[in-house]
Amino acid sequence: MSDKNRHLLSTRIKSVPKSFIREILKVSNHSDIISFAGGLPNANLFPVDEIAQASAKVLEENGPKALQYSNTEGDVSLRNWIAQRYKDKQGIDVSPDSILITNGSQQAFDLIAKALIDEGDEIVIENPGYLGAIQSFSLYQPKMLTVEVDDNGMNIEQLENVLDNSKPKFVYTVPNFQNPTGISYSQQNREAVAAQIEKHDCLLIQDDPYGELRFSGEEKESFYSLIPERTIMLGTFSKVVVPSFRIGWIVAPEWLMDSLIIAKQASDLHTNYFSQLVMHQYLQDNPVDQHLEKIIGLYSKQREAMISAIEEYFPEGVTVATSDGGMFLWVTLPEGMSSMDLFDDALESKVAFVPGHPFYVGEPQENTLRLSYVTVDSDTIREGIKRLGKCIKNRMS
Repeated sequence: MSDKNRHLLSTRIKSVPKSFIREILKVSNHSDIISFAGGLPNANLFPVDEIAQASAKVLEENGPKALQYSNTEGDVSLRNWIAQRYKDKQGIDVSPDSILITNGSQQAFDLIAKALIDEGDEIVIENPGYLGAIQSFSLYQPKMLTVEVDDNGMNIEQLENVLDNSKPKFVYTVPNFQNPTGISYSQQNREAVAAQIEKHDCLLIQDDPYGELRFSGEEKESFYSLIPERTIMLGTFSKVVVPSFRIGWIVAPEWLMDSLIIAKQASDLHTNYFSQLVMHQYLQDNPVDQHLEKIIGLYSKQREAMISAIEEYFPEGVTVATSDGGMFLWVTLPEGMSSMDLFDDALESKVAFVPGHPFYVGEPQENTLRLSYVTVDSDTIREGIKRLGKCIKNRMS
Protein backbone atom coordinates (compact mmCIF):
# COMPACT_ATOMS: atom_id res chain seq x y z
CA MET A 1 0.00 0.00 0.00
CA SER A 2 1.28 3.48 -0.87
CA ASP A 3 1.97 5.95 1.94
CA LYS A 4 -0.88 8.21 0.77
CA ASN A 5 -3.37 5.49 1.79
CA ARG A 6 -1.75 4.59 5.07
CA HIS A 7 -4.01 6.96 7.01
CA LEU A 8 -6.92 4.66 6.15
CA LEU A 9 -5.42 1.82 8.20
CA SER A 10 -6.35 1.32 11.84
CA THR A 11 -3.84 2.25 14.50
CA ARG A 12 -4.12 -1.36 15.67
CA ILE A 13 -2.93 -2.96 12.44
CA LYS A 14 -0.20 -0.35 11.82
CA SER A 15 1.41 -1.22 15.15
CA VAL A 16 1.80 -4.96 14.43
CA PRO A 17 4.56 -6.14 12.04
CA LYS A 18 4.33 -9.09 9.68
CA SER A 19 5.30 -12.47 11.09
CA PHE A 20 9.11 -12.52 11.07
CA ILE A 21 9.16 -16.31 10.63
CA ARG A 22 6.78 -16.22 7.66
CA GLU A 23 9.02 -13.66 6.00
CA ILE A 24 12.08 -15.83 6.68
CA LEU A 25 10.37 -18.87 5.16
CA LYS A 26 9.95 -16.97 1.89
CA VAL A 27 13.71 -16.77 1.48
CA SER A 28 14.70 -20.05 3.12
CA ASN A 29 12.34 -22.59 1.55
CA HIS A 30 14.22 -22.95 -1.72
CA SER A 31 15.14 -26.50 -2.69
CA ASP A 32 18.88 -25.83 -2.43
CA ILE A 33 18.68 -24.50 1.15
CA ILE A 34 18.77 -26.76 4.21
CA SER A 35 16.10 -25.18 6.37
CA PHE A 36 15.86 -25.53 10.13
CA ALA A 37 13.59 -22.47 10.17
CA GLY A 38 10.04 -23.75 9.83
CA GLY A 39 7.86 -24.97 12.66
CA LEU A 40 6.04 -27.30 10.29
CA PRO A 41 5.29 -30.96 11.06
CA ASN A 42 6.88 -33.57 8.81
CA ALA A 43 4.51 -34.06 5.87
CA ASN A 44 5.79 -37.61 5.29
CA LEU A 45 3.93 -38.61 8.46
CA PHE A 46 0.52 -37.24 7.45
CA PRO A 47 -2.06 -40.10 7.38
CA VAL A 48 -3.13 -39.41 3.79
CA ASP A 49 -4.86 -42.75 3.07
CA GLU A 50 -6.63 -42.80 6.42
CA ILE A 51 -7.89 -39.23 5.95
CA ALA A 52 -9.15 -40.15 2.47
CA GLN A 53 -11.03 -43.10 3.91
CA ALA A 54 -12.48 -40.99 6.71
CA SER A 55 -13.59 -38.32 4.23
CA ALA A 56 -15.40 -40.86 2.05
CA LYS A 57 -17.07 -42.41 5.09
CA VAL A 58 -18.27 -39.02 6.38
CA LEU A 59 -19.88 -38.20 3.03
CA GLU A 60 -21.39 -41.65 2.69
CA GLU A 61 -22.91 -41.65 6.18
CA ASN A 62 -23.85 -37.96 6.51
CA GLY A 63 -24.53 -36.84 2.95
CA PRO A 64 -25.56 -33.17 2.58
CA LYS A 65 -25.55 -32.70 6.37
CA ALA A 66 -21.75 -32.86 6.32
CA LEU A 67 -21.69 -29.86 3.97
CA GLN A 68 -24.13 -27.66 5.92
CA TYR A 69 -23.58 -24.89 8.46
CA SER A 70 -23.17 -26.11 12.03
CA ASN A 71 -23.14 -24.87 15.63
CA THR A 72 -20.54 -22.45 16.93
CA GLU A 73 -19.24 -24.66 19.75
CA GLY A 74 -18.10 -27.42 17.38
CA ASP A 75 -19.10 -31.00 16.64
CA VAL A 76 -20.20 -32.60 19.90
CA SER A 77 -18.68 -35.99 19.04
CA LEU A 78 -15.28 -34.39 18.49
CA ARG A 79 -15.59 -32.44 21.74
CA ASN A 80 -16.50 -35.66 23.54
CA TRP A 81 -13.39 -37.34 22.10
CA ILE A 82 -11.17 -34.47 23.29
CA ALA A 83 -12.72 -34.57 26.77
CA GLN A 84 -12.14 -38.33 27.00
CA ARG A 85 -8.54 -37.90 25.82
CA TYR A 86 -7.87 -35.47 28.66
CA LYS A 87 -9.26 -38.01 31.12
CA ASP A 88 -7.36 -40.98 29.68
CA LYS A 89 -3.99 -39.27 29.26
CA GLN A 90 -3.88 -36.64 31.99
CA GLY A 91 -6.52 -37.70 34.50
CA ILE A 92 -8.39 -34.43 33.95
CA ASP A 93 -12.18 -34.25 34.01
CA VAL A 94 -13.23 -31.78 31.33
CA SER A 95 -16.84 -31.32 30.25
CA PRO A 96 -17.45 -31.26 26.47
CA ASP A 97 -19.49 -28.11 27.15
CA SER A 98 -16.31 -26.36 28.30
CA ILE A 99 -14.62 -27.03 24.93
CA LEU A 100 -14.85 -24.64 21.98
CA ILE A 101 -13.49 -25.84 18.62
CA THR A 102 -11.42 -23.13 16.95
CA ASN A 103 -9.74 -22.46 13.63
CA GLY A 104 -6.35 -23.54 14.98
CA SER A 105 -4.65 -22.25 18.10
CA GLN A 106 -4.11 -18.94 16.35
CA GLN A 107 -7.83 -18.21 16.44
CA ALA A 108 -7.89 -19.26 20.09
CA PHE A 109 -5.47 -16.42 20.88
CA ASP A 110 -7.65 -13.98 18.97
CA LEU A 111 -10.89 -15.02 20.68
CA ILE A 112 -9.32 -14.90 24.15
CA ALA A 113 -7.91 -11.45 23.42
CA LYS A 114 -11.28 -10.21 22.14
CA ALA A 115 -13.01 -11.48 25.25
CA LEU A 116 -10.45 -10.32 27.83
CA ILE A 117 -8.18 -7.52 26.60
CA ASP A 118 -8.97 -3.81 26.44
CA GLU A 119 -6.36 -1.41 25.11
CA GLY A 120 -3.76 -0.81 27.78
CA ASP A 121 -4.59 -3.90 29.84
CA GLU A 122 -1.63 -5.80 31.20
CA ILE A 123 -0.81 -9.39 30.25
CA VAL A 124 2.21 -11.55 31.09
CA ILE A 125 4.10 -13.56 28.47
CA GLU A 126 7.18 -15.78 28.54
CA ASN A 127 10.45 -14.26 27.37
CA PRO A 128 11.39 -15.61 24.90
CA GLY A 129 7.84 -16.51 23.91
CA TYR A 130 5.78 -17.89 21.06
CA LEU A 131 5.75 -15.39 18.20
CA GLY A 132 2.23 -16.32 17.01
CA ALA A 133 0.75 -15.47 20.40
CA ILE A 134 2.76 -12.25 20.68
CA GLN A 135 1.55 -11.11 17.25
CA SER A 136 -2.08 -12.01 17.93
CA PHE A 137 -2.27 -10.39 21.36
CA SER A 138 -0.46 -7.29 20.05
CA LEU A 139 -3.44 -6.45 17.84
CA TYR A 140 -5.43 -5.62 20.96
CA GLN A 141 -2.74 -3.22 22.21
CA PRO A 142 -2.11 -4.56 25.71
CA LYS A 143 0.89 -3.74 27.84
CA MET A 144 3.01 -6.89 27.63
CA LEU A 145 4.95 -7.77 30.77
CA THR A 146 7.61 -10.44 30.46
CA VAL A 147 9.01 -13.21 32.64
CA GLU A 148 12.15 -15.06 31.59
CA VAL A 149 12.17 -18.83 31.11
CA ASP A 150 15.09 -21.21 31.56
CA ASP A 151 15.55 -24.99 31.63
CA ASN A 152 13.39 -25.19 34.76
CA GLY A 153 10.50 -23.02 33.55
CA MET A 154 9.38 -19.53 34.54
CA ASN A 155 11.60 -17.37 36.72
CA ILE A 156 9.45 -17.39 39.88
CA GLU A 157 11.12 -14.35 41.44
CA GLN A 158 10.42 -12.32 38.30
CA LEU A 159 6.85 -13.63 38.09
CA GLU A 160 6.16 -12.71 41.70
CA ASN A 161 7.62 -9.25 41.18
CA VAL A 162 5.53 -8.67 38.05
CA LEU A 163 2.32 -9.87 39.71
CA ASP A 164 3.01 -7.87 42.89
CA ASN A 165 3.36 -4.66 40.90
CA SER A 166 0.68 -5.03 38.21
CA LYS A 167 -2.78 -6.45 37.56
CA PRO A 168 -2.52 -8.61 34.42
CA LYS A 169 -5.58 -10.26 32.92
CA PHE A 170 -3.62 -13.47 32.31
CA VAL A 171 -0.25 -15.18 32.18
CA TYR A 172 0.40 -16.98 28.86
CA THR A 173 2.53 -20.15 29.03
CA VAL A 174 3.69 -23.04 26.84
CA PRO A 175 4.84 -25.36 29.66
CA ASN A 176 5.51 -28.47 27.53
CA PHE A 177 8.38 -28.25 24.98
CA GLN A 178 8.01 -24.52 24.68
CA ASN A 179 8.26 -22.68 21.39
CA PRO A 180 10.91 -21.41 20.82
CA THR A 181 13.16 -22.94 23.51
CA GLY A 182 11.94 -26.55 23.65
CA ILE A 183 12.14 -26.49 27.48
CA SER A 184 9.45 -27.87 29.82
CA TYR A 185 8.46 -26.52 33.21
CA SER A 186 9.50 -28.80 36.08
CA GLN A 187 6.86 -30.05 38.50
CA GLN A 188 8.22 -27.80 41.22
CA ASN A 189 8.12 -24.80 38.88
CA ARG A 190 4.52 -25.53 37.87
CA GLU A 191 3.46 -25.66 41.50
CA ALA A 192 5.23 -22.37 42.20
CA VAL A 193 3.65 -20.68 39.17
CA ALA A 194 0.21 -22.00 40.17
CA ALA A 195 0.66 -20.63 43.70
CA GLN A 196 1.45 -17.18 42.31
CA ILE A 197 -1.60 -17.26 40.01
CA GLU A 198 -3.90 -18.16 42.92
CA LYS A 199 -2.34 -15.54 45.17
CA HIS A 200 -2.87 -12.76 42.64
CA ASP A 201 -6.25 -13.88 41.27
CA CYS A 202 -5.50 -13.78 37.55
CA LEU A 203 -5.87 -16.33 34.75
CA LEU A 204 -3.27 -18.69 33.28
CA ILE A 205 -3.33 -19.81 29.66
CA GLN A 206 -1.73 -23.23 29.10
CA ASP A 207 -1.01 -23.58 25.39
CA ASP A 208 -0.10 -27.20 24.66
CA PRO A 209 0.46 -27.94 20.96
CA TYR A 210 3.47 -30.22 21.58
CA GLY A 211 2.58 -32.02 24.83
CA GLU A 212 2.00 -35.41 23.21
CA LEU A 213 5.38 -35.32 21.46
CA ARG A 214 7.42 -36.49 24.44
CA PHE A 215 10.62 -38.45 23.66
CA SER A 216 12.00 -38.86 27.18
CA GLY A 217 11.45 -37.84 30.78
CA GLU A 218 8.28 -38.01 32.84
CA GLU A 219 4.95 -36.32 32.20
CA LYS A 220 4.39 -33.28 34.42
CA GLU A 221 1.14 -32.16 35.98
CA SER A 222 -1.16 -29.88 34.00
CA PHE A 223 -1.93 -26.44 35.37
CA TYR A 224 -5.57 -27.46 35.01
CA SER A 225 -5.01 -30.08 37.70
CA LEU A 226 -3.37 -27.50 39.97
CA ILE A 227 -5.64 -24.47 39.44
CA PRO A 228 -8.66 -25.56 37.35
CA GLU A 229 -10.73 -22.43 38.01
CA ARG A 230 -7.86 -20.19 36.90
CA THR A 231 -6.66 -22.18 33.85
CA ILE A 232 -7.58 -21.87 30.18
CA MET A 233 -6.21 -24.78 28.11
CA LEU A 234 -5.46 -24.66 24.39
CA GLY A 235 -4.94 -27.71 22.19
CA THR A 236 -4.61 -28.56 18.51
CA PHE A 237 -4.51 -31.49 16.09
CA SER A 238 -2.08 -29.63 13.81
CA LYS A 239 1.11 -31.15 15.24
CA VAL A 240 -0.20 -34.70 15.75
CA VAL A 241 -2.53 -35.38 12.79
CA VAL A 242 -2.76 -32.73 10.04
CA PRO A 243 -2.23 -28.95 10.15
CA SER A 244 -4.30 -27.97 7.09
CA PHE A 245 -7.62 -28.74 8.80
CA ARG A 246 -6.82 -25.93 11.27
CA ILE A 247 -8.65 -27.66 14.12
CA GLY A 248 -7.76 -26.48 17.59
CA TRP A 249 -9.73 -25.91 20.77
CA ILE A 250 -10.12 -23.88 23.95
CA VAL A 251 -11.05 -25.35 27.33
CA ALA A 252 -12.45 -22.45 29.35
CA PRO A 253 -14.44 -21.82 32.54
CA GLU A 254 -18.21 -21.52 32.15
CA TRP A 255 -18.20 -17.79 32.94
CA LEU A 256 -15.86 -17.13 30.01
CA MET A 257 -17.29 -19.56 27.46
CA ASP A 258 -20.33 -17.44 26.51
CA SER A 259 -18.07 -14.50 25.67
CA LEU A 260 -15.75 -16.72 23.60
CA ILE A 261 -18.75 -18.08 21.69
CA ILE A 262 -19.97 -14.55 20.94
CA ALA A 263 -16.47 -13.60 19.74
CA LYS A 264 -16.33 -16.67 17.50
CA GLN A 265 -19.79 -16.06 16.06
CA ALA A 266 -18.65 -12.57 15.10
CA SER A 267 -15.45 -14.00 13.54
CA ASP A 268 -16.55 -16.98 11.46
CA LEU A 269 -19.78 -18.54 12.89
CA HIS A 270 -18.06 -21.92 13.29
CA THR A 271 -14.95 -23.90 12.41
CA ASN A 272 -15.05 -25.95 9.19
CA TYR A 273 -17.70 -28.57 9.97
CA PHE A 274 -16.68 -31.10 7.32
CA SER A 275 -13.08 -31.10 8.59
CA GLN A 276 -14.35 -31.65 12.12
CA LEU A 277 -16.39 -34.67 11.02
CA VAL A 278 -13.44 -36.10 9.07
CA MET A 279 -11.11 -35.56 12.02
CA HIS A 280 -13.48 -37.34 14.39
CA GLN A 281 -13.98 -40.21 11.93
CA TYR A 282 -10.21 -40.59 11.57
CA LEU A 283 -9.79 -40.64 15.36
CA GLN A 284 -12.56 -43.23 15.70
CA ASP A 285 -11.21 -45.56 13.03
CA ASN A 286 -7.46 -45.37 13.70
CA PRO A 287 -5.23 -46.00 16.74
CA VAL A 288 -3.98 -42.46 17.28
CA ASP A 289 -1.37 -43.59 19.82
CA GLN A 290 0.29 -45.79 17.19
CA HIS A 291 0.39 -42.80 14.86
CA LEU A 292 1.97 -40.74 17.65
CA GLU A 293 4.59 -43.45 18.18
CA LYS A 294 5.65 -43.06 14.54
CA ILE A 295 5.96 -39.30 14.91
CA ILE A 296 7.86 -39.57 18.20
CA GLY A 297 10.17 -42.25 16.79
CA LEU A 298 11.18 -40.13 13.81
CA TYR A 299 11.42 -36.79 15.61
CA SER A 300 13.43 -38.32 18.44
CA LYS A 301 15.91 -39.79 15.98
CA GLN A 302 16.25 -36.47 14.17
CA ARG A 303 16.68 -34.53 17.41
CA GLU A 304 19.49 -36.87 18.45
CA ALA A 305 21.10 -36.42 15.03
CA MET A 306 21.02 -32.64 15.49
CA ILE A 307 22.39 -32.74 19.04
CA SER A 308 25.17 -35.10 17.95
CA ALA A 309 26.08 -32.84 15.01
CA ILE A 310 26.05 -29.75 17.24
CA GLU A 311 28.44 -31.44 19.67
CA GLU A 312 30.74 -32.27 16.77
CA TYR A 313 30.63 -29.11 14.67
CA PHE A 314 29.72 -26.17 16.91
CA PRO A 315 32.61 -24.47 18.71
CA GLU A 316 32.97 -24.23 22.47
CA GLY A 317 30.90 -21.46 24.00
CA VAL A 318 27.69 -22.49 22.20
CA THR A 319 25.00 -24.00 24.44
CA VAL A 320 21.72 -25.83 23.76
CA ALA A 321 18.67 -25.77 26.07
CA THR A 322 17.45 -29.07 27.53
CA SER A 323 14.50 -30.60 25.66
CA ASP A 324 12.63 -33.89 26.17
CA GLY A 325 10.36 -33.54 23.13
CA GLY A 326 8.56 -31.23 20.76
CA MET A 327 10.04 -29.78 17.60
CA PHE A 328 12.79 -27.31 18.48
CA LEU A 329 16.22 -26.74 19.96
CA TRP A 330 17.21 -23.35 21.39
CA VAL A 331 20.83 -22.35 20.86
CA THR A 332 22.75 -19.62 22.69
CA LEU A 333 25.82 -18.30 20.89
CA PRO A 334 28.86 -16.76 22.57
CA GLU A 335 28.22 -13.38 24.21
CA GLY A 336 28.30 -10.50 21.75
CA MET A 337 27.52 -12.56 18.64
CA SER A 338 24.41 -11.55 16.70
CA SER A 339 22.24 -14.36 15.32
CA MET A 340 20.76 -11.83 12.86
CA ASP A 341 24.22 -11.31 11.36
CA LEU A 342 24.84 -15.06 11.47
CA PHE A 343 21.59 -15.63 9.54
CA ASP A 344 22.96 -13.72 6.55
CA ASP A 345 26.17 -15.76 6.63
CA ALA A 346 24.20 -18.99 6.91
CA LEU A 347 21.98 -18.19 3.93
CA GLU A 348 25.11 -17.72 1.82
CA SER A 349 26.09 -21.24 2.93
CA LYS A 350 22.60 -22.50 1.98
CA VAL A 351 21.34 -23.17 5.50
CA ALA A 352 18.59 -21.35 7.40
CA PHE A 353 17.36 -20.99 10.98
CA VAL A 354 15.26 -18.48 12.95
CA PRO A 355 17.19 -15.81 14.88
CA GLY A 356 15.99 -15.39 18.46
CA HIS A 357 15.18 -11.71 18.02
CA PRO A 358 11.42 -11.97 17.15
CA PHE A 359 10.63 -14.19 20.14
CA TYR A 360 11.39 -11.43 22.62
CA VAL A 361 9.16 -8.63 23.83
CA GLY A 362 11.32 -5.60 24.52
CA GLU A 363 15.10 -5.95 24.46
CA PRO A 364 16.03 -9.18 22.64
CA GLN A 365 18.84 -11.53 23.53
CA GLU A 366 20.72 -11.12 20.26
CA ASN A 367 22.89 -14.26 20.59
CA THR A 368 20.04 -16.81 20.44
CA LEU A 369 18.46 -18.84 17.66
CA ARG A 370 15.88 -21.58 17.10
CA LEU A 371 16.48 -24.78 15.15
CA SER A 372 13.74 -27.17 14.01
CA TYR A 373 14.75 -30.77 13.36
CA VAL A 374 11.44 -32.34 12.29
CA THR A 375 11.33 -31.84 8.51
CA VAL A 376 14.94 -32.70 7.65
CA ASP A 377 16.41 -36.22 7.57
CA SER A 378 19.39 -37.14 9.75
CA ASP A 379 22.05 -36.96 7.03
CA THR A 380 20.82 -33.55 5.88
CA ILE A 381 20.70 -32.34 9.48
CA ARG A 382 24.34 -33.31 9.88
CA GLU A 383 25.36 -31.44 6.74
CA GLY A 384 23.34 -28.36 7.68
CA ILE A 385 24.77 -28.20 11.20
CA LYS A 386 28.26 -28.63 9.76
CA ARG A 387 27.72 -25.60 7.50
CA LEU A 388 26.23 -23.57 10.36
CA GLY A 389 29.08 -24.53 12.67
CA LYS A 390 31.57 -23.23 10.12
CA CYS A 391 29.67 -19.93 9.92
CA ILE A 392 29.79 -19.59 13.72
CA LYS A 393 33.51 -20.32 13.81
CA ASN A 394 34.12 -17.71 11.09
CA ARG A 395 32.21 -15.14 13.17
CA MET A 396 34.35 -15.99 16.23
CA SER A 397 37.69 -15.68 14.42
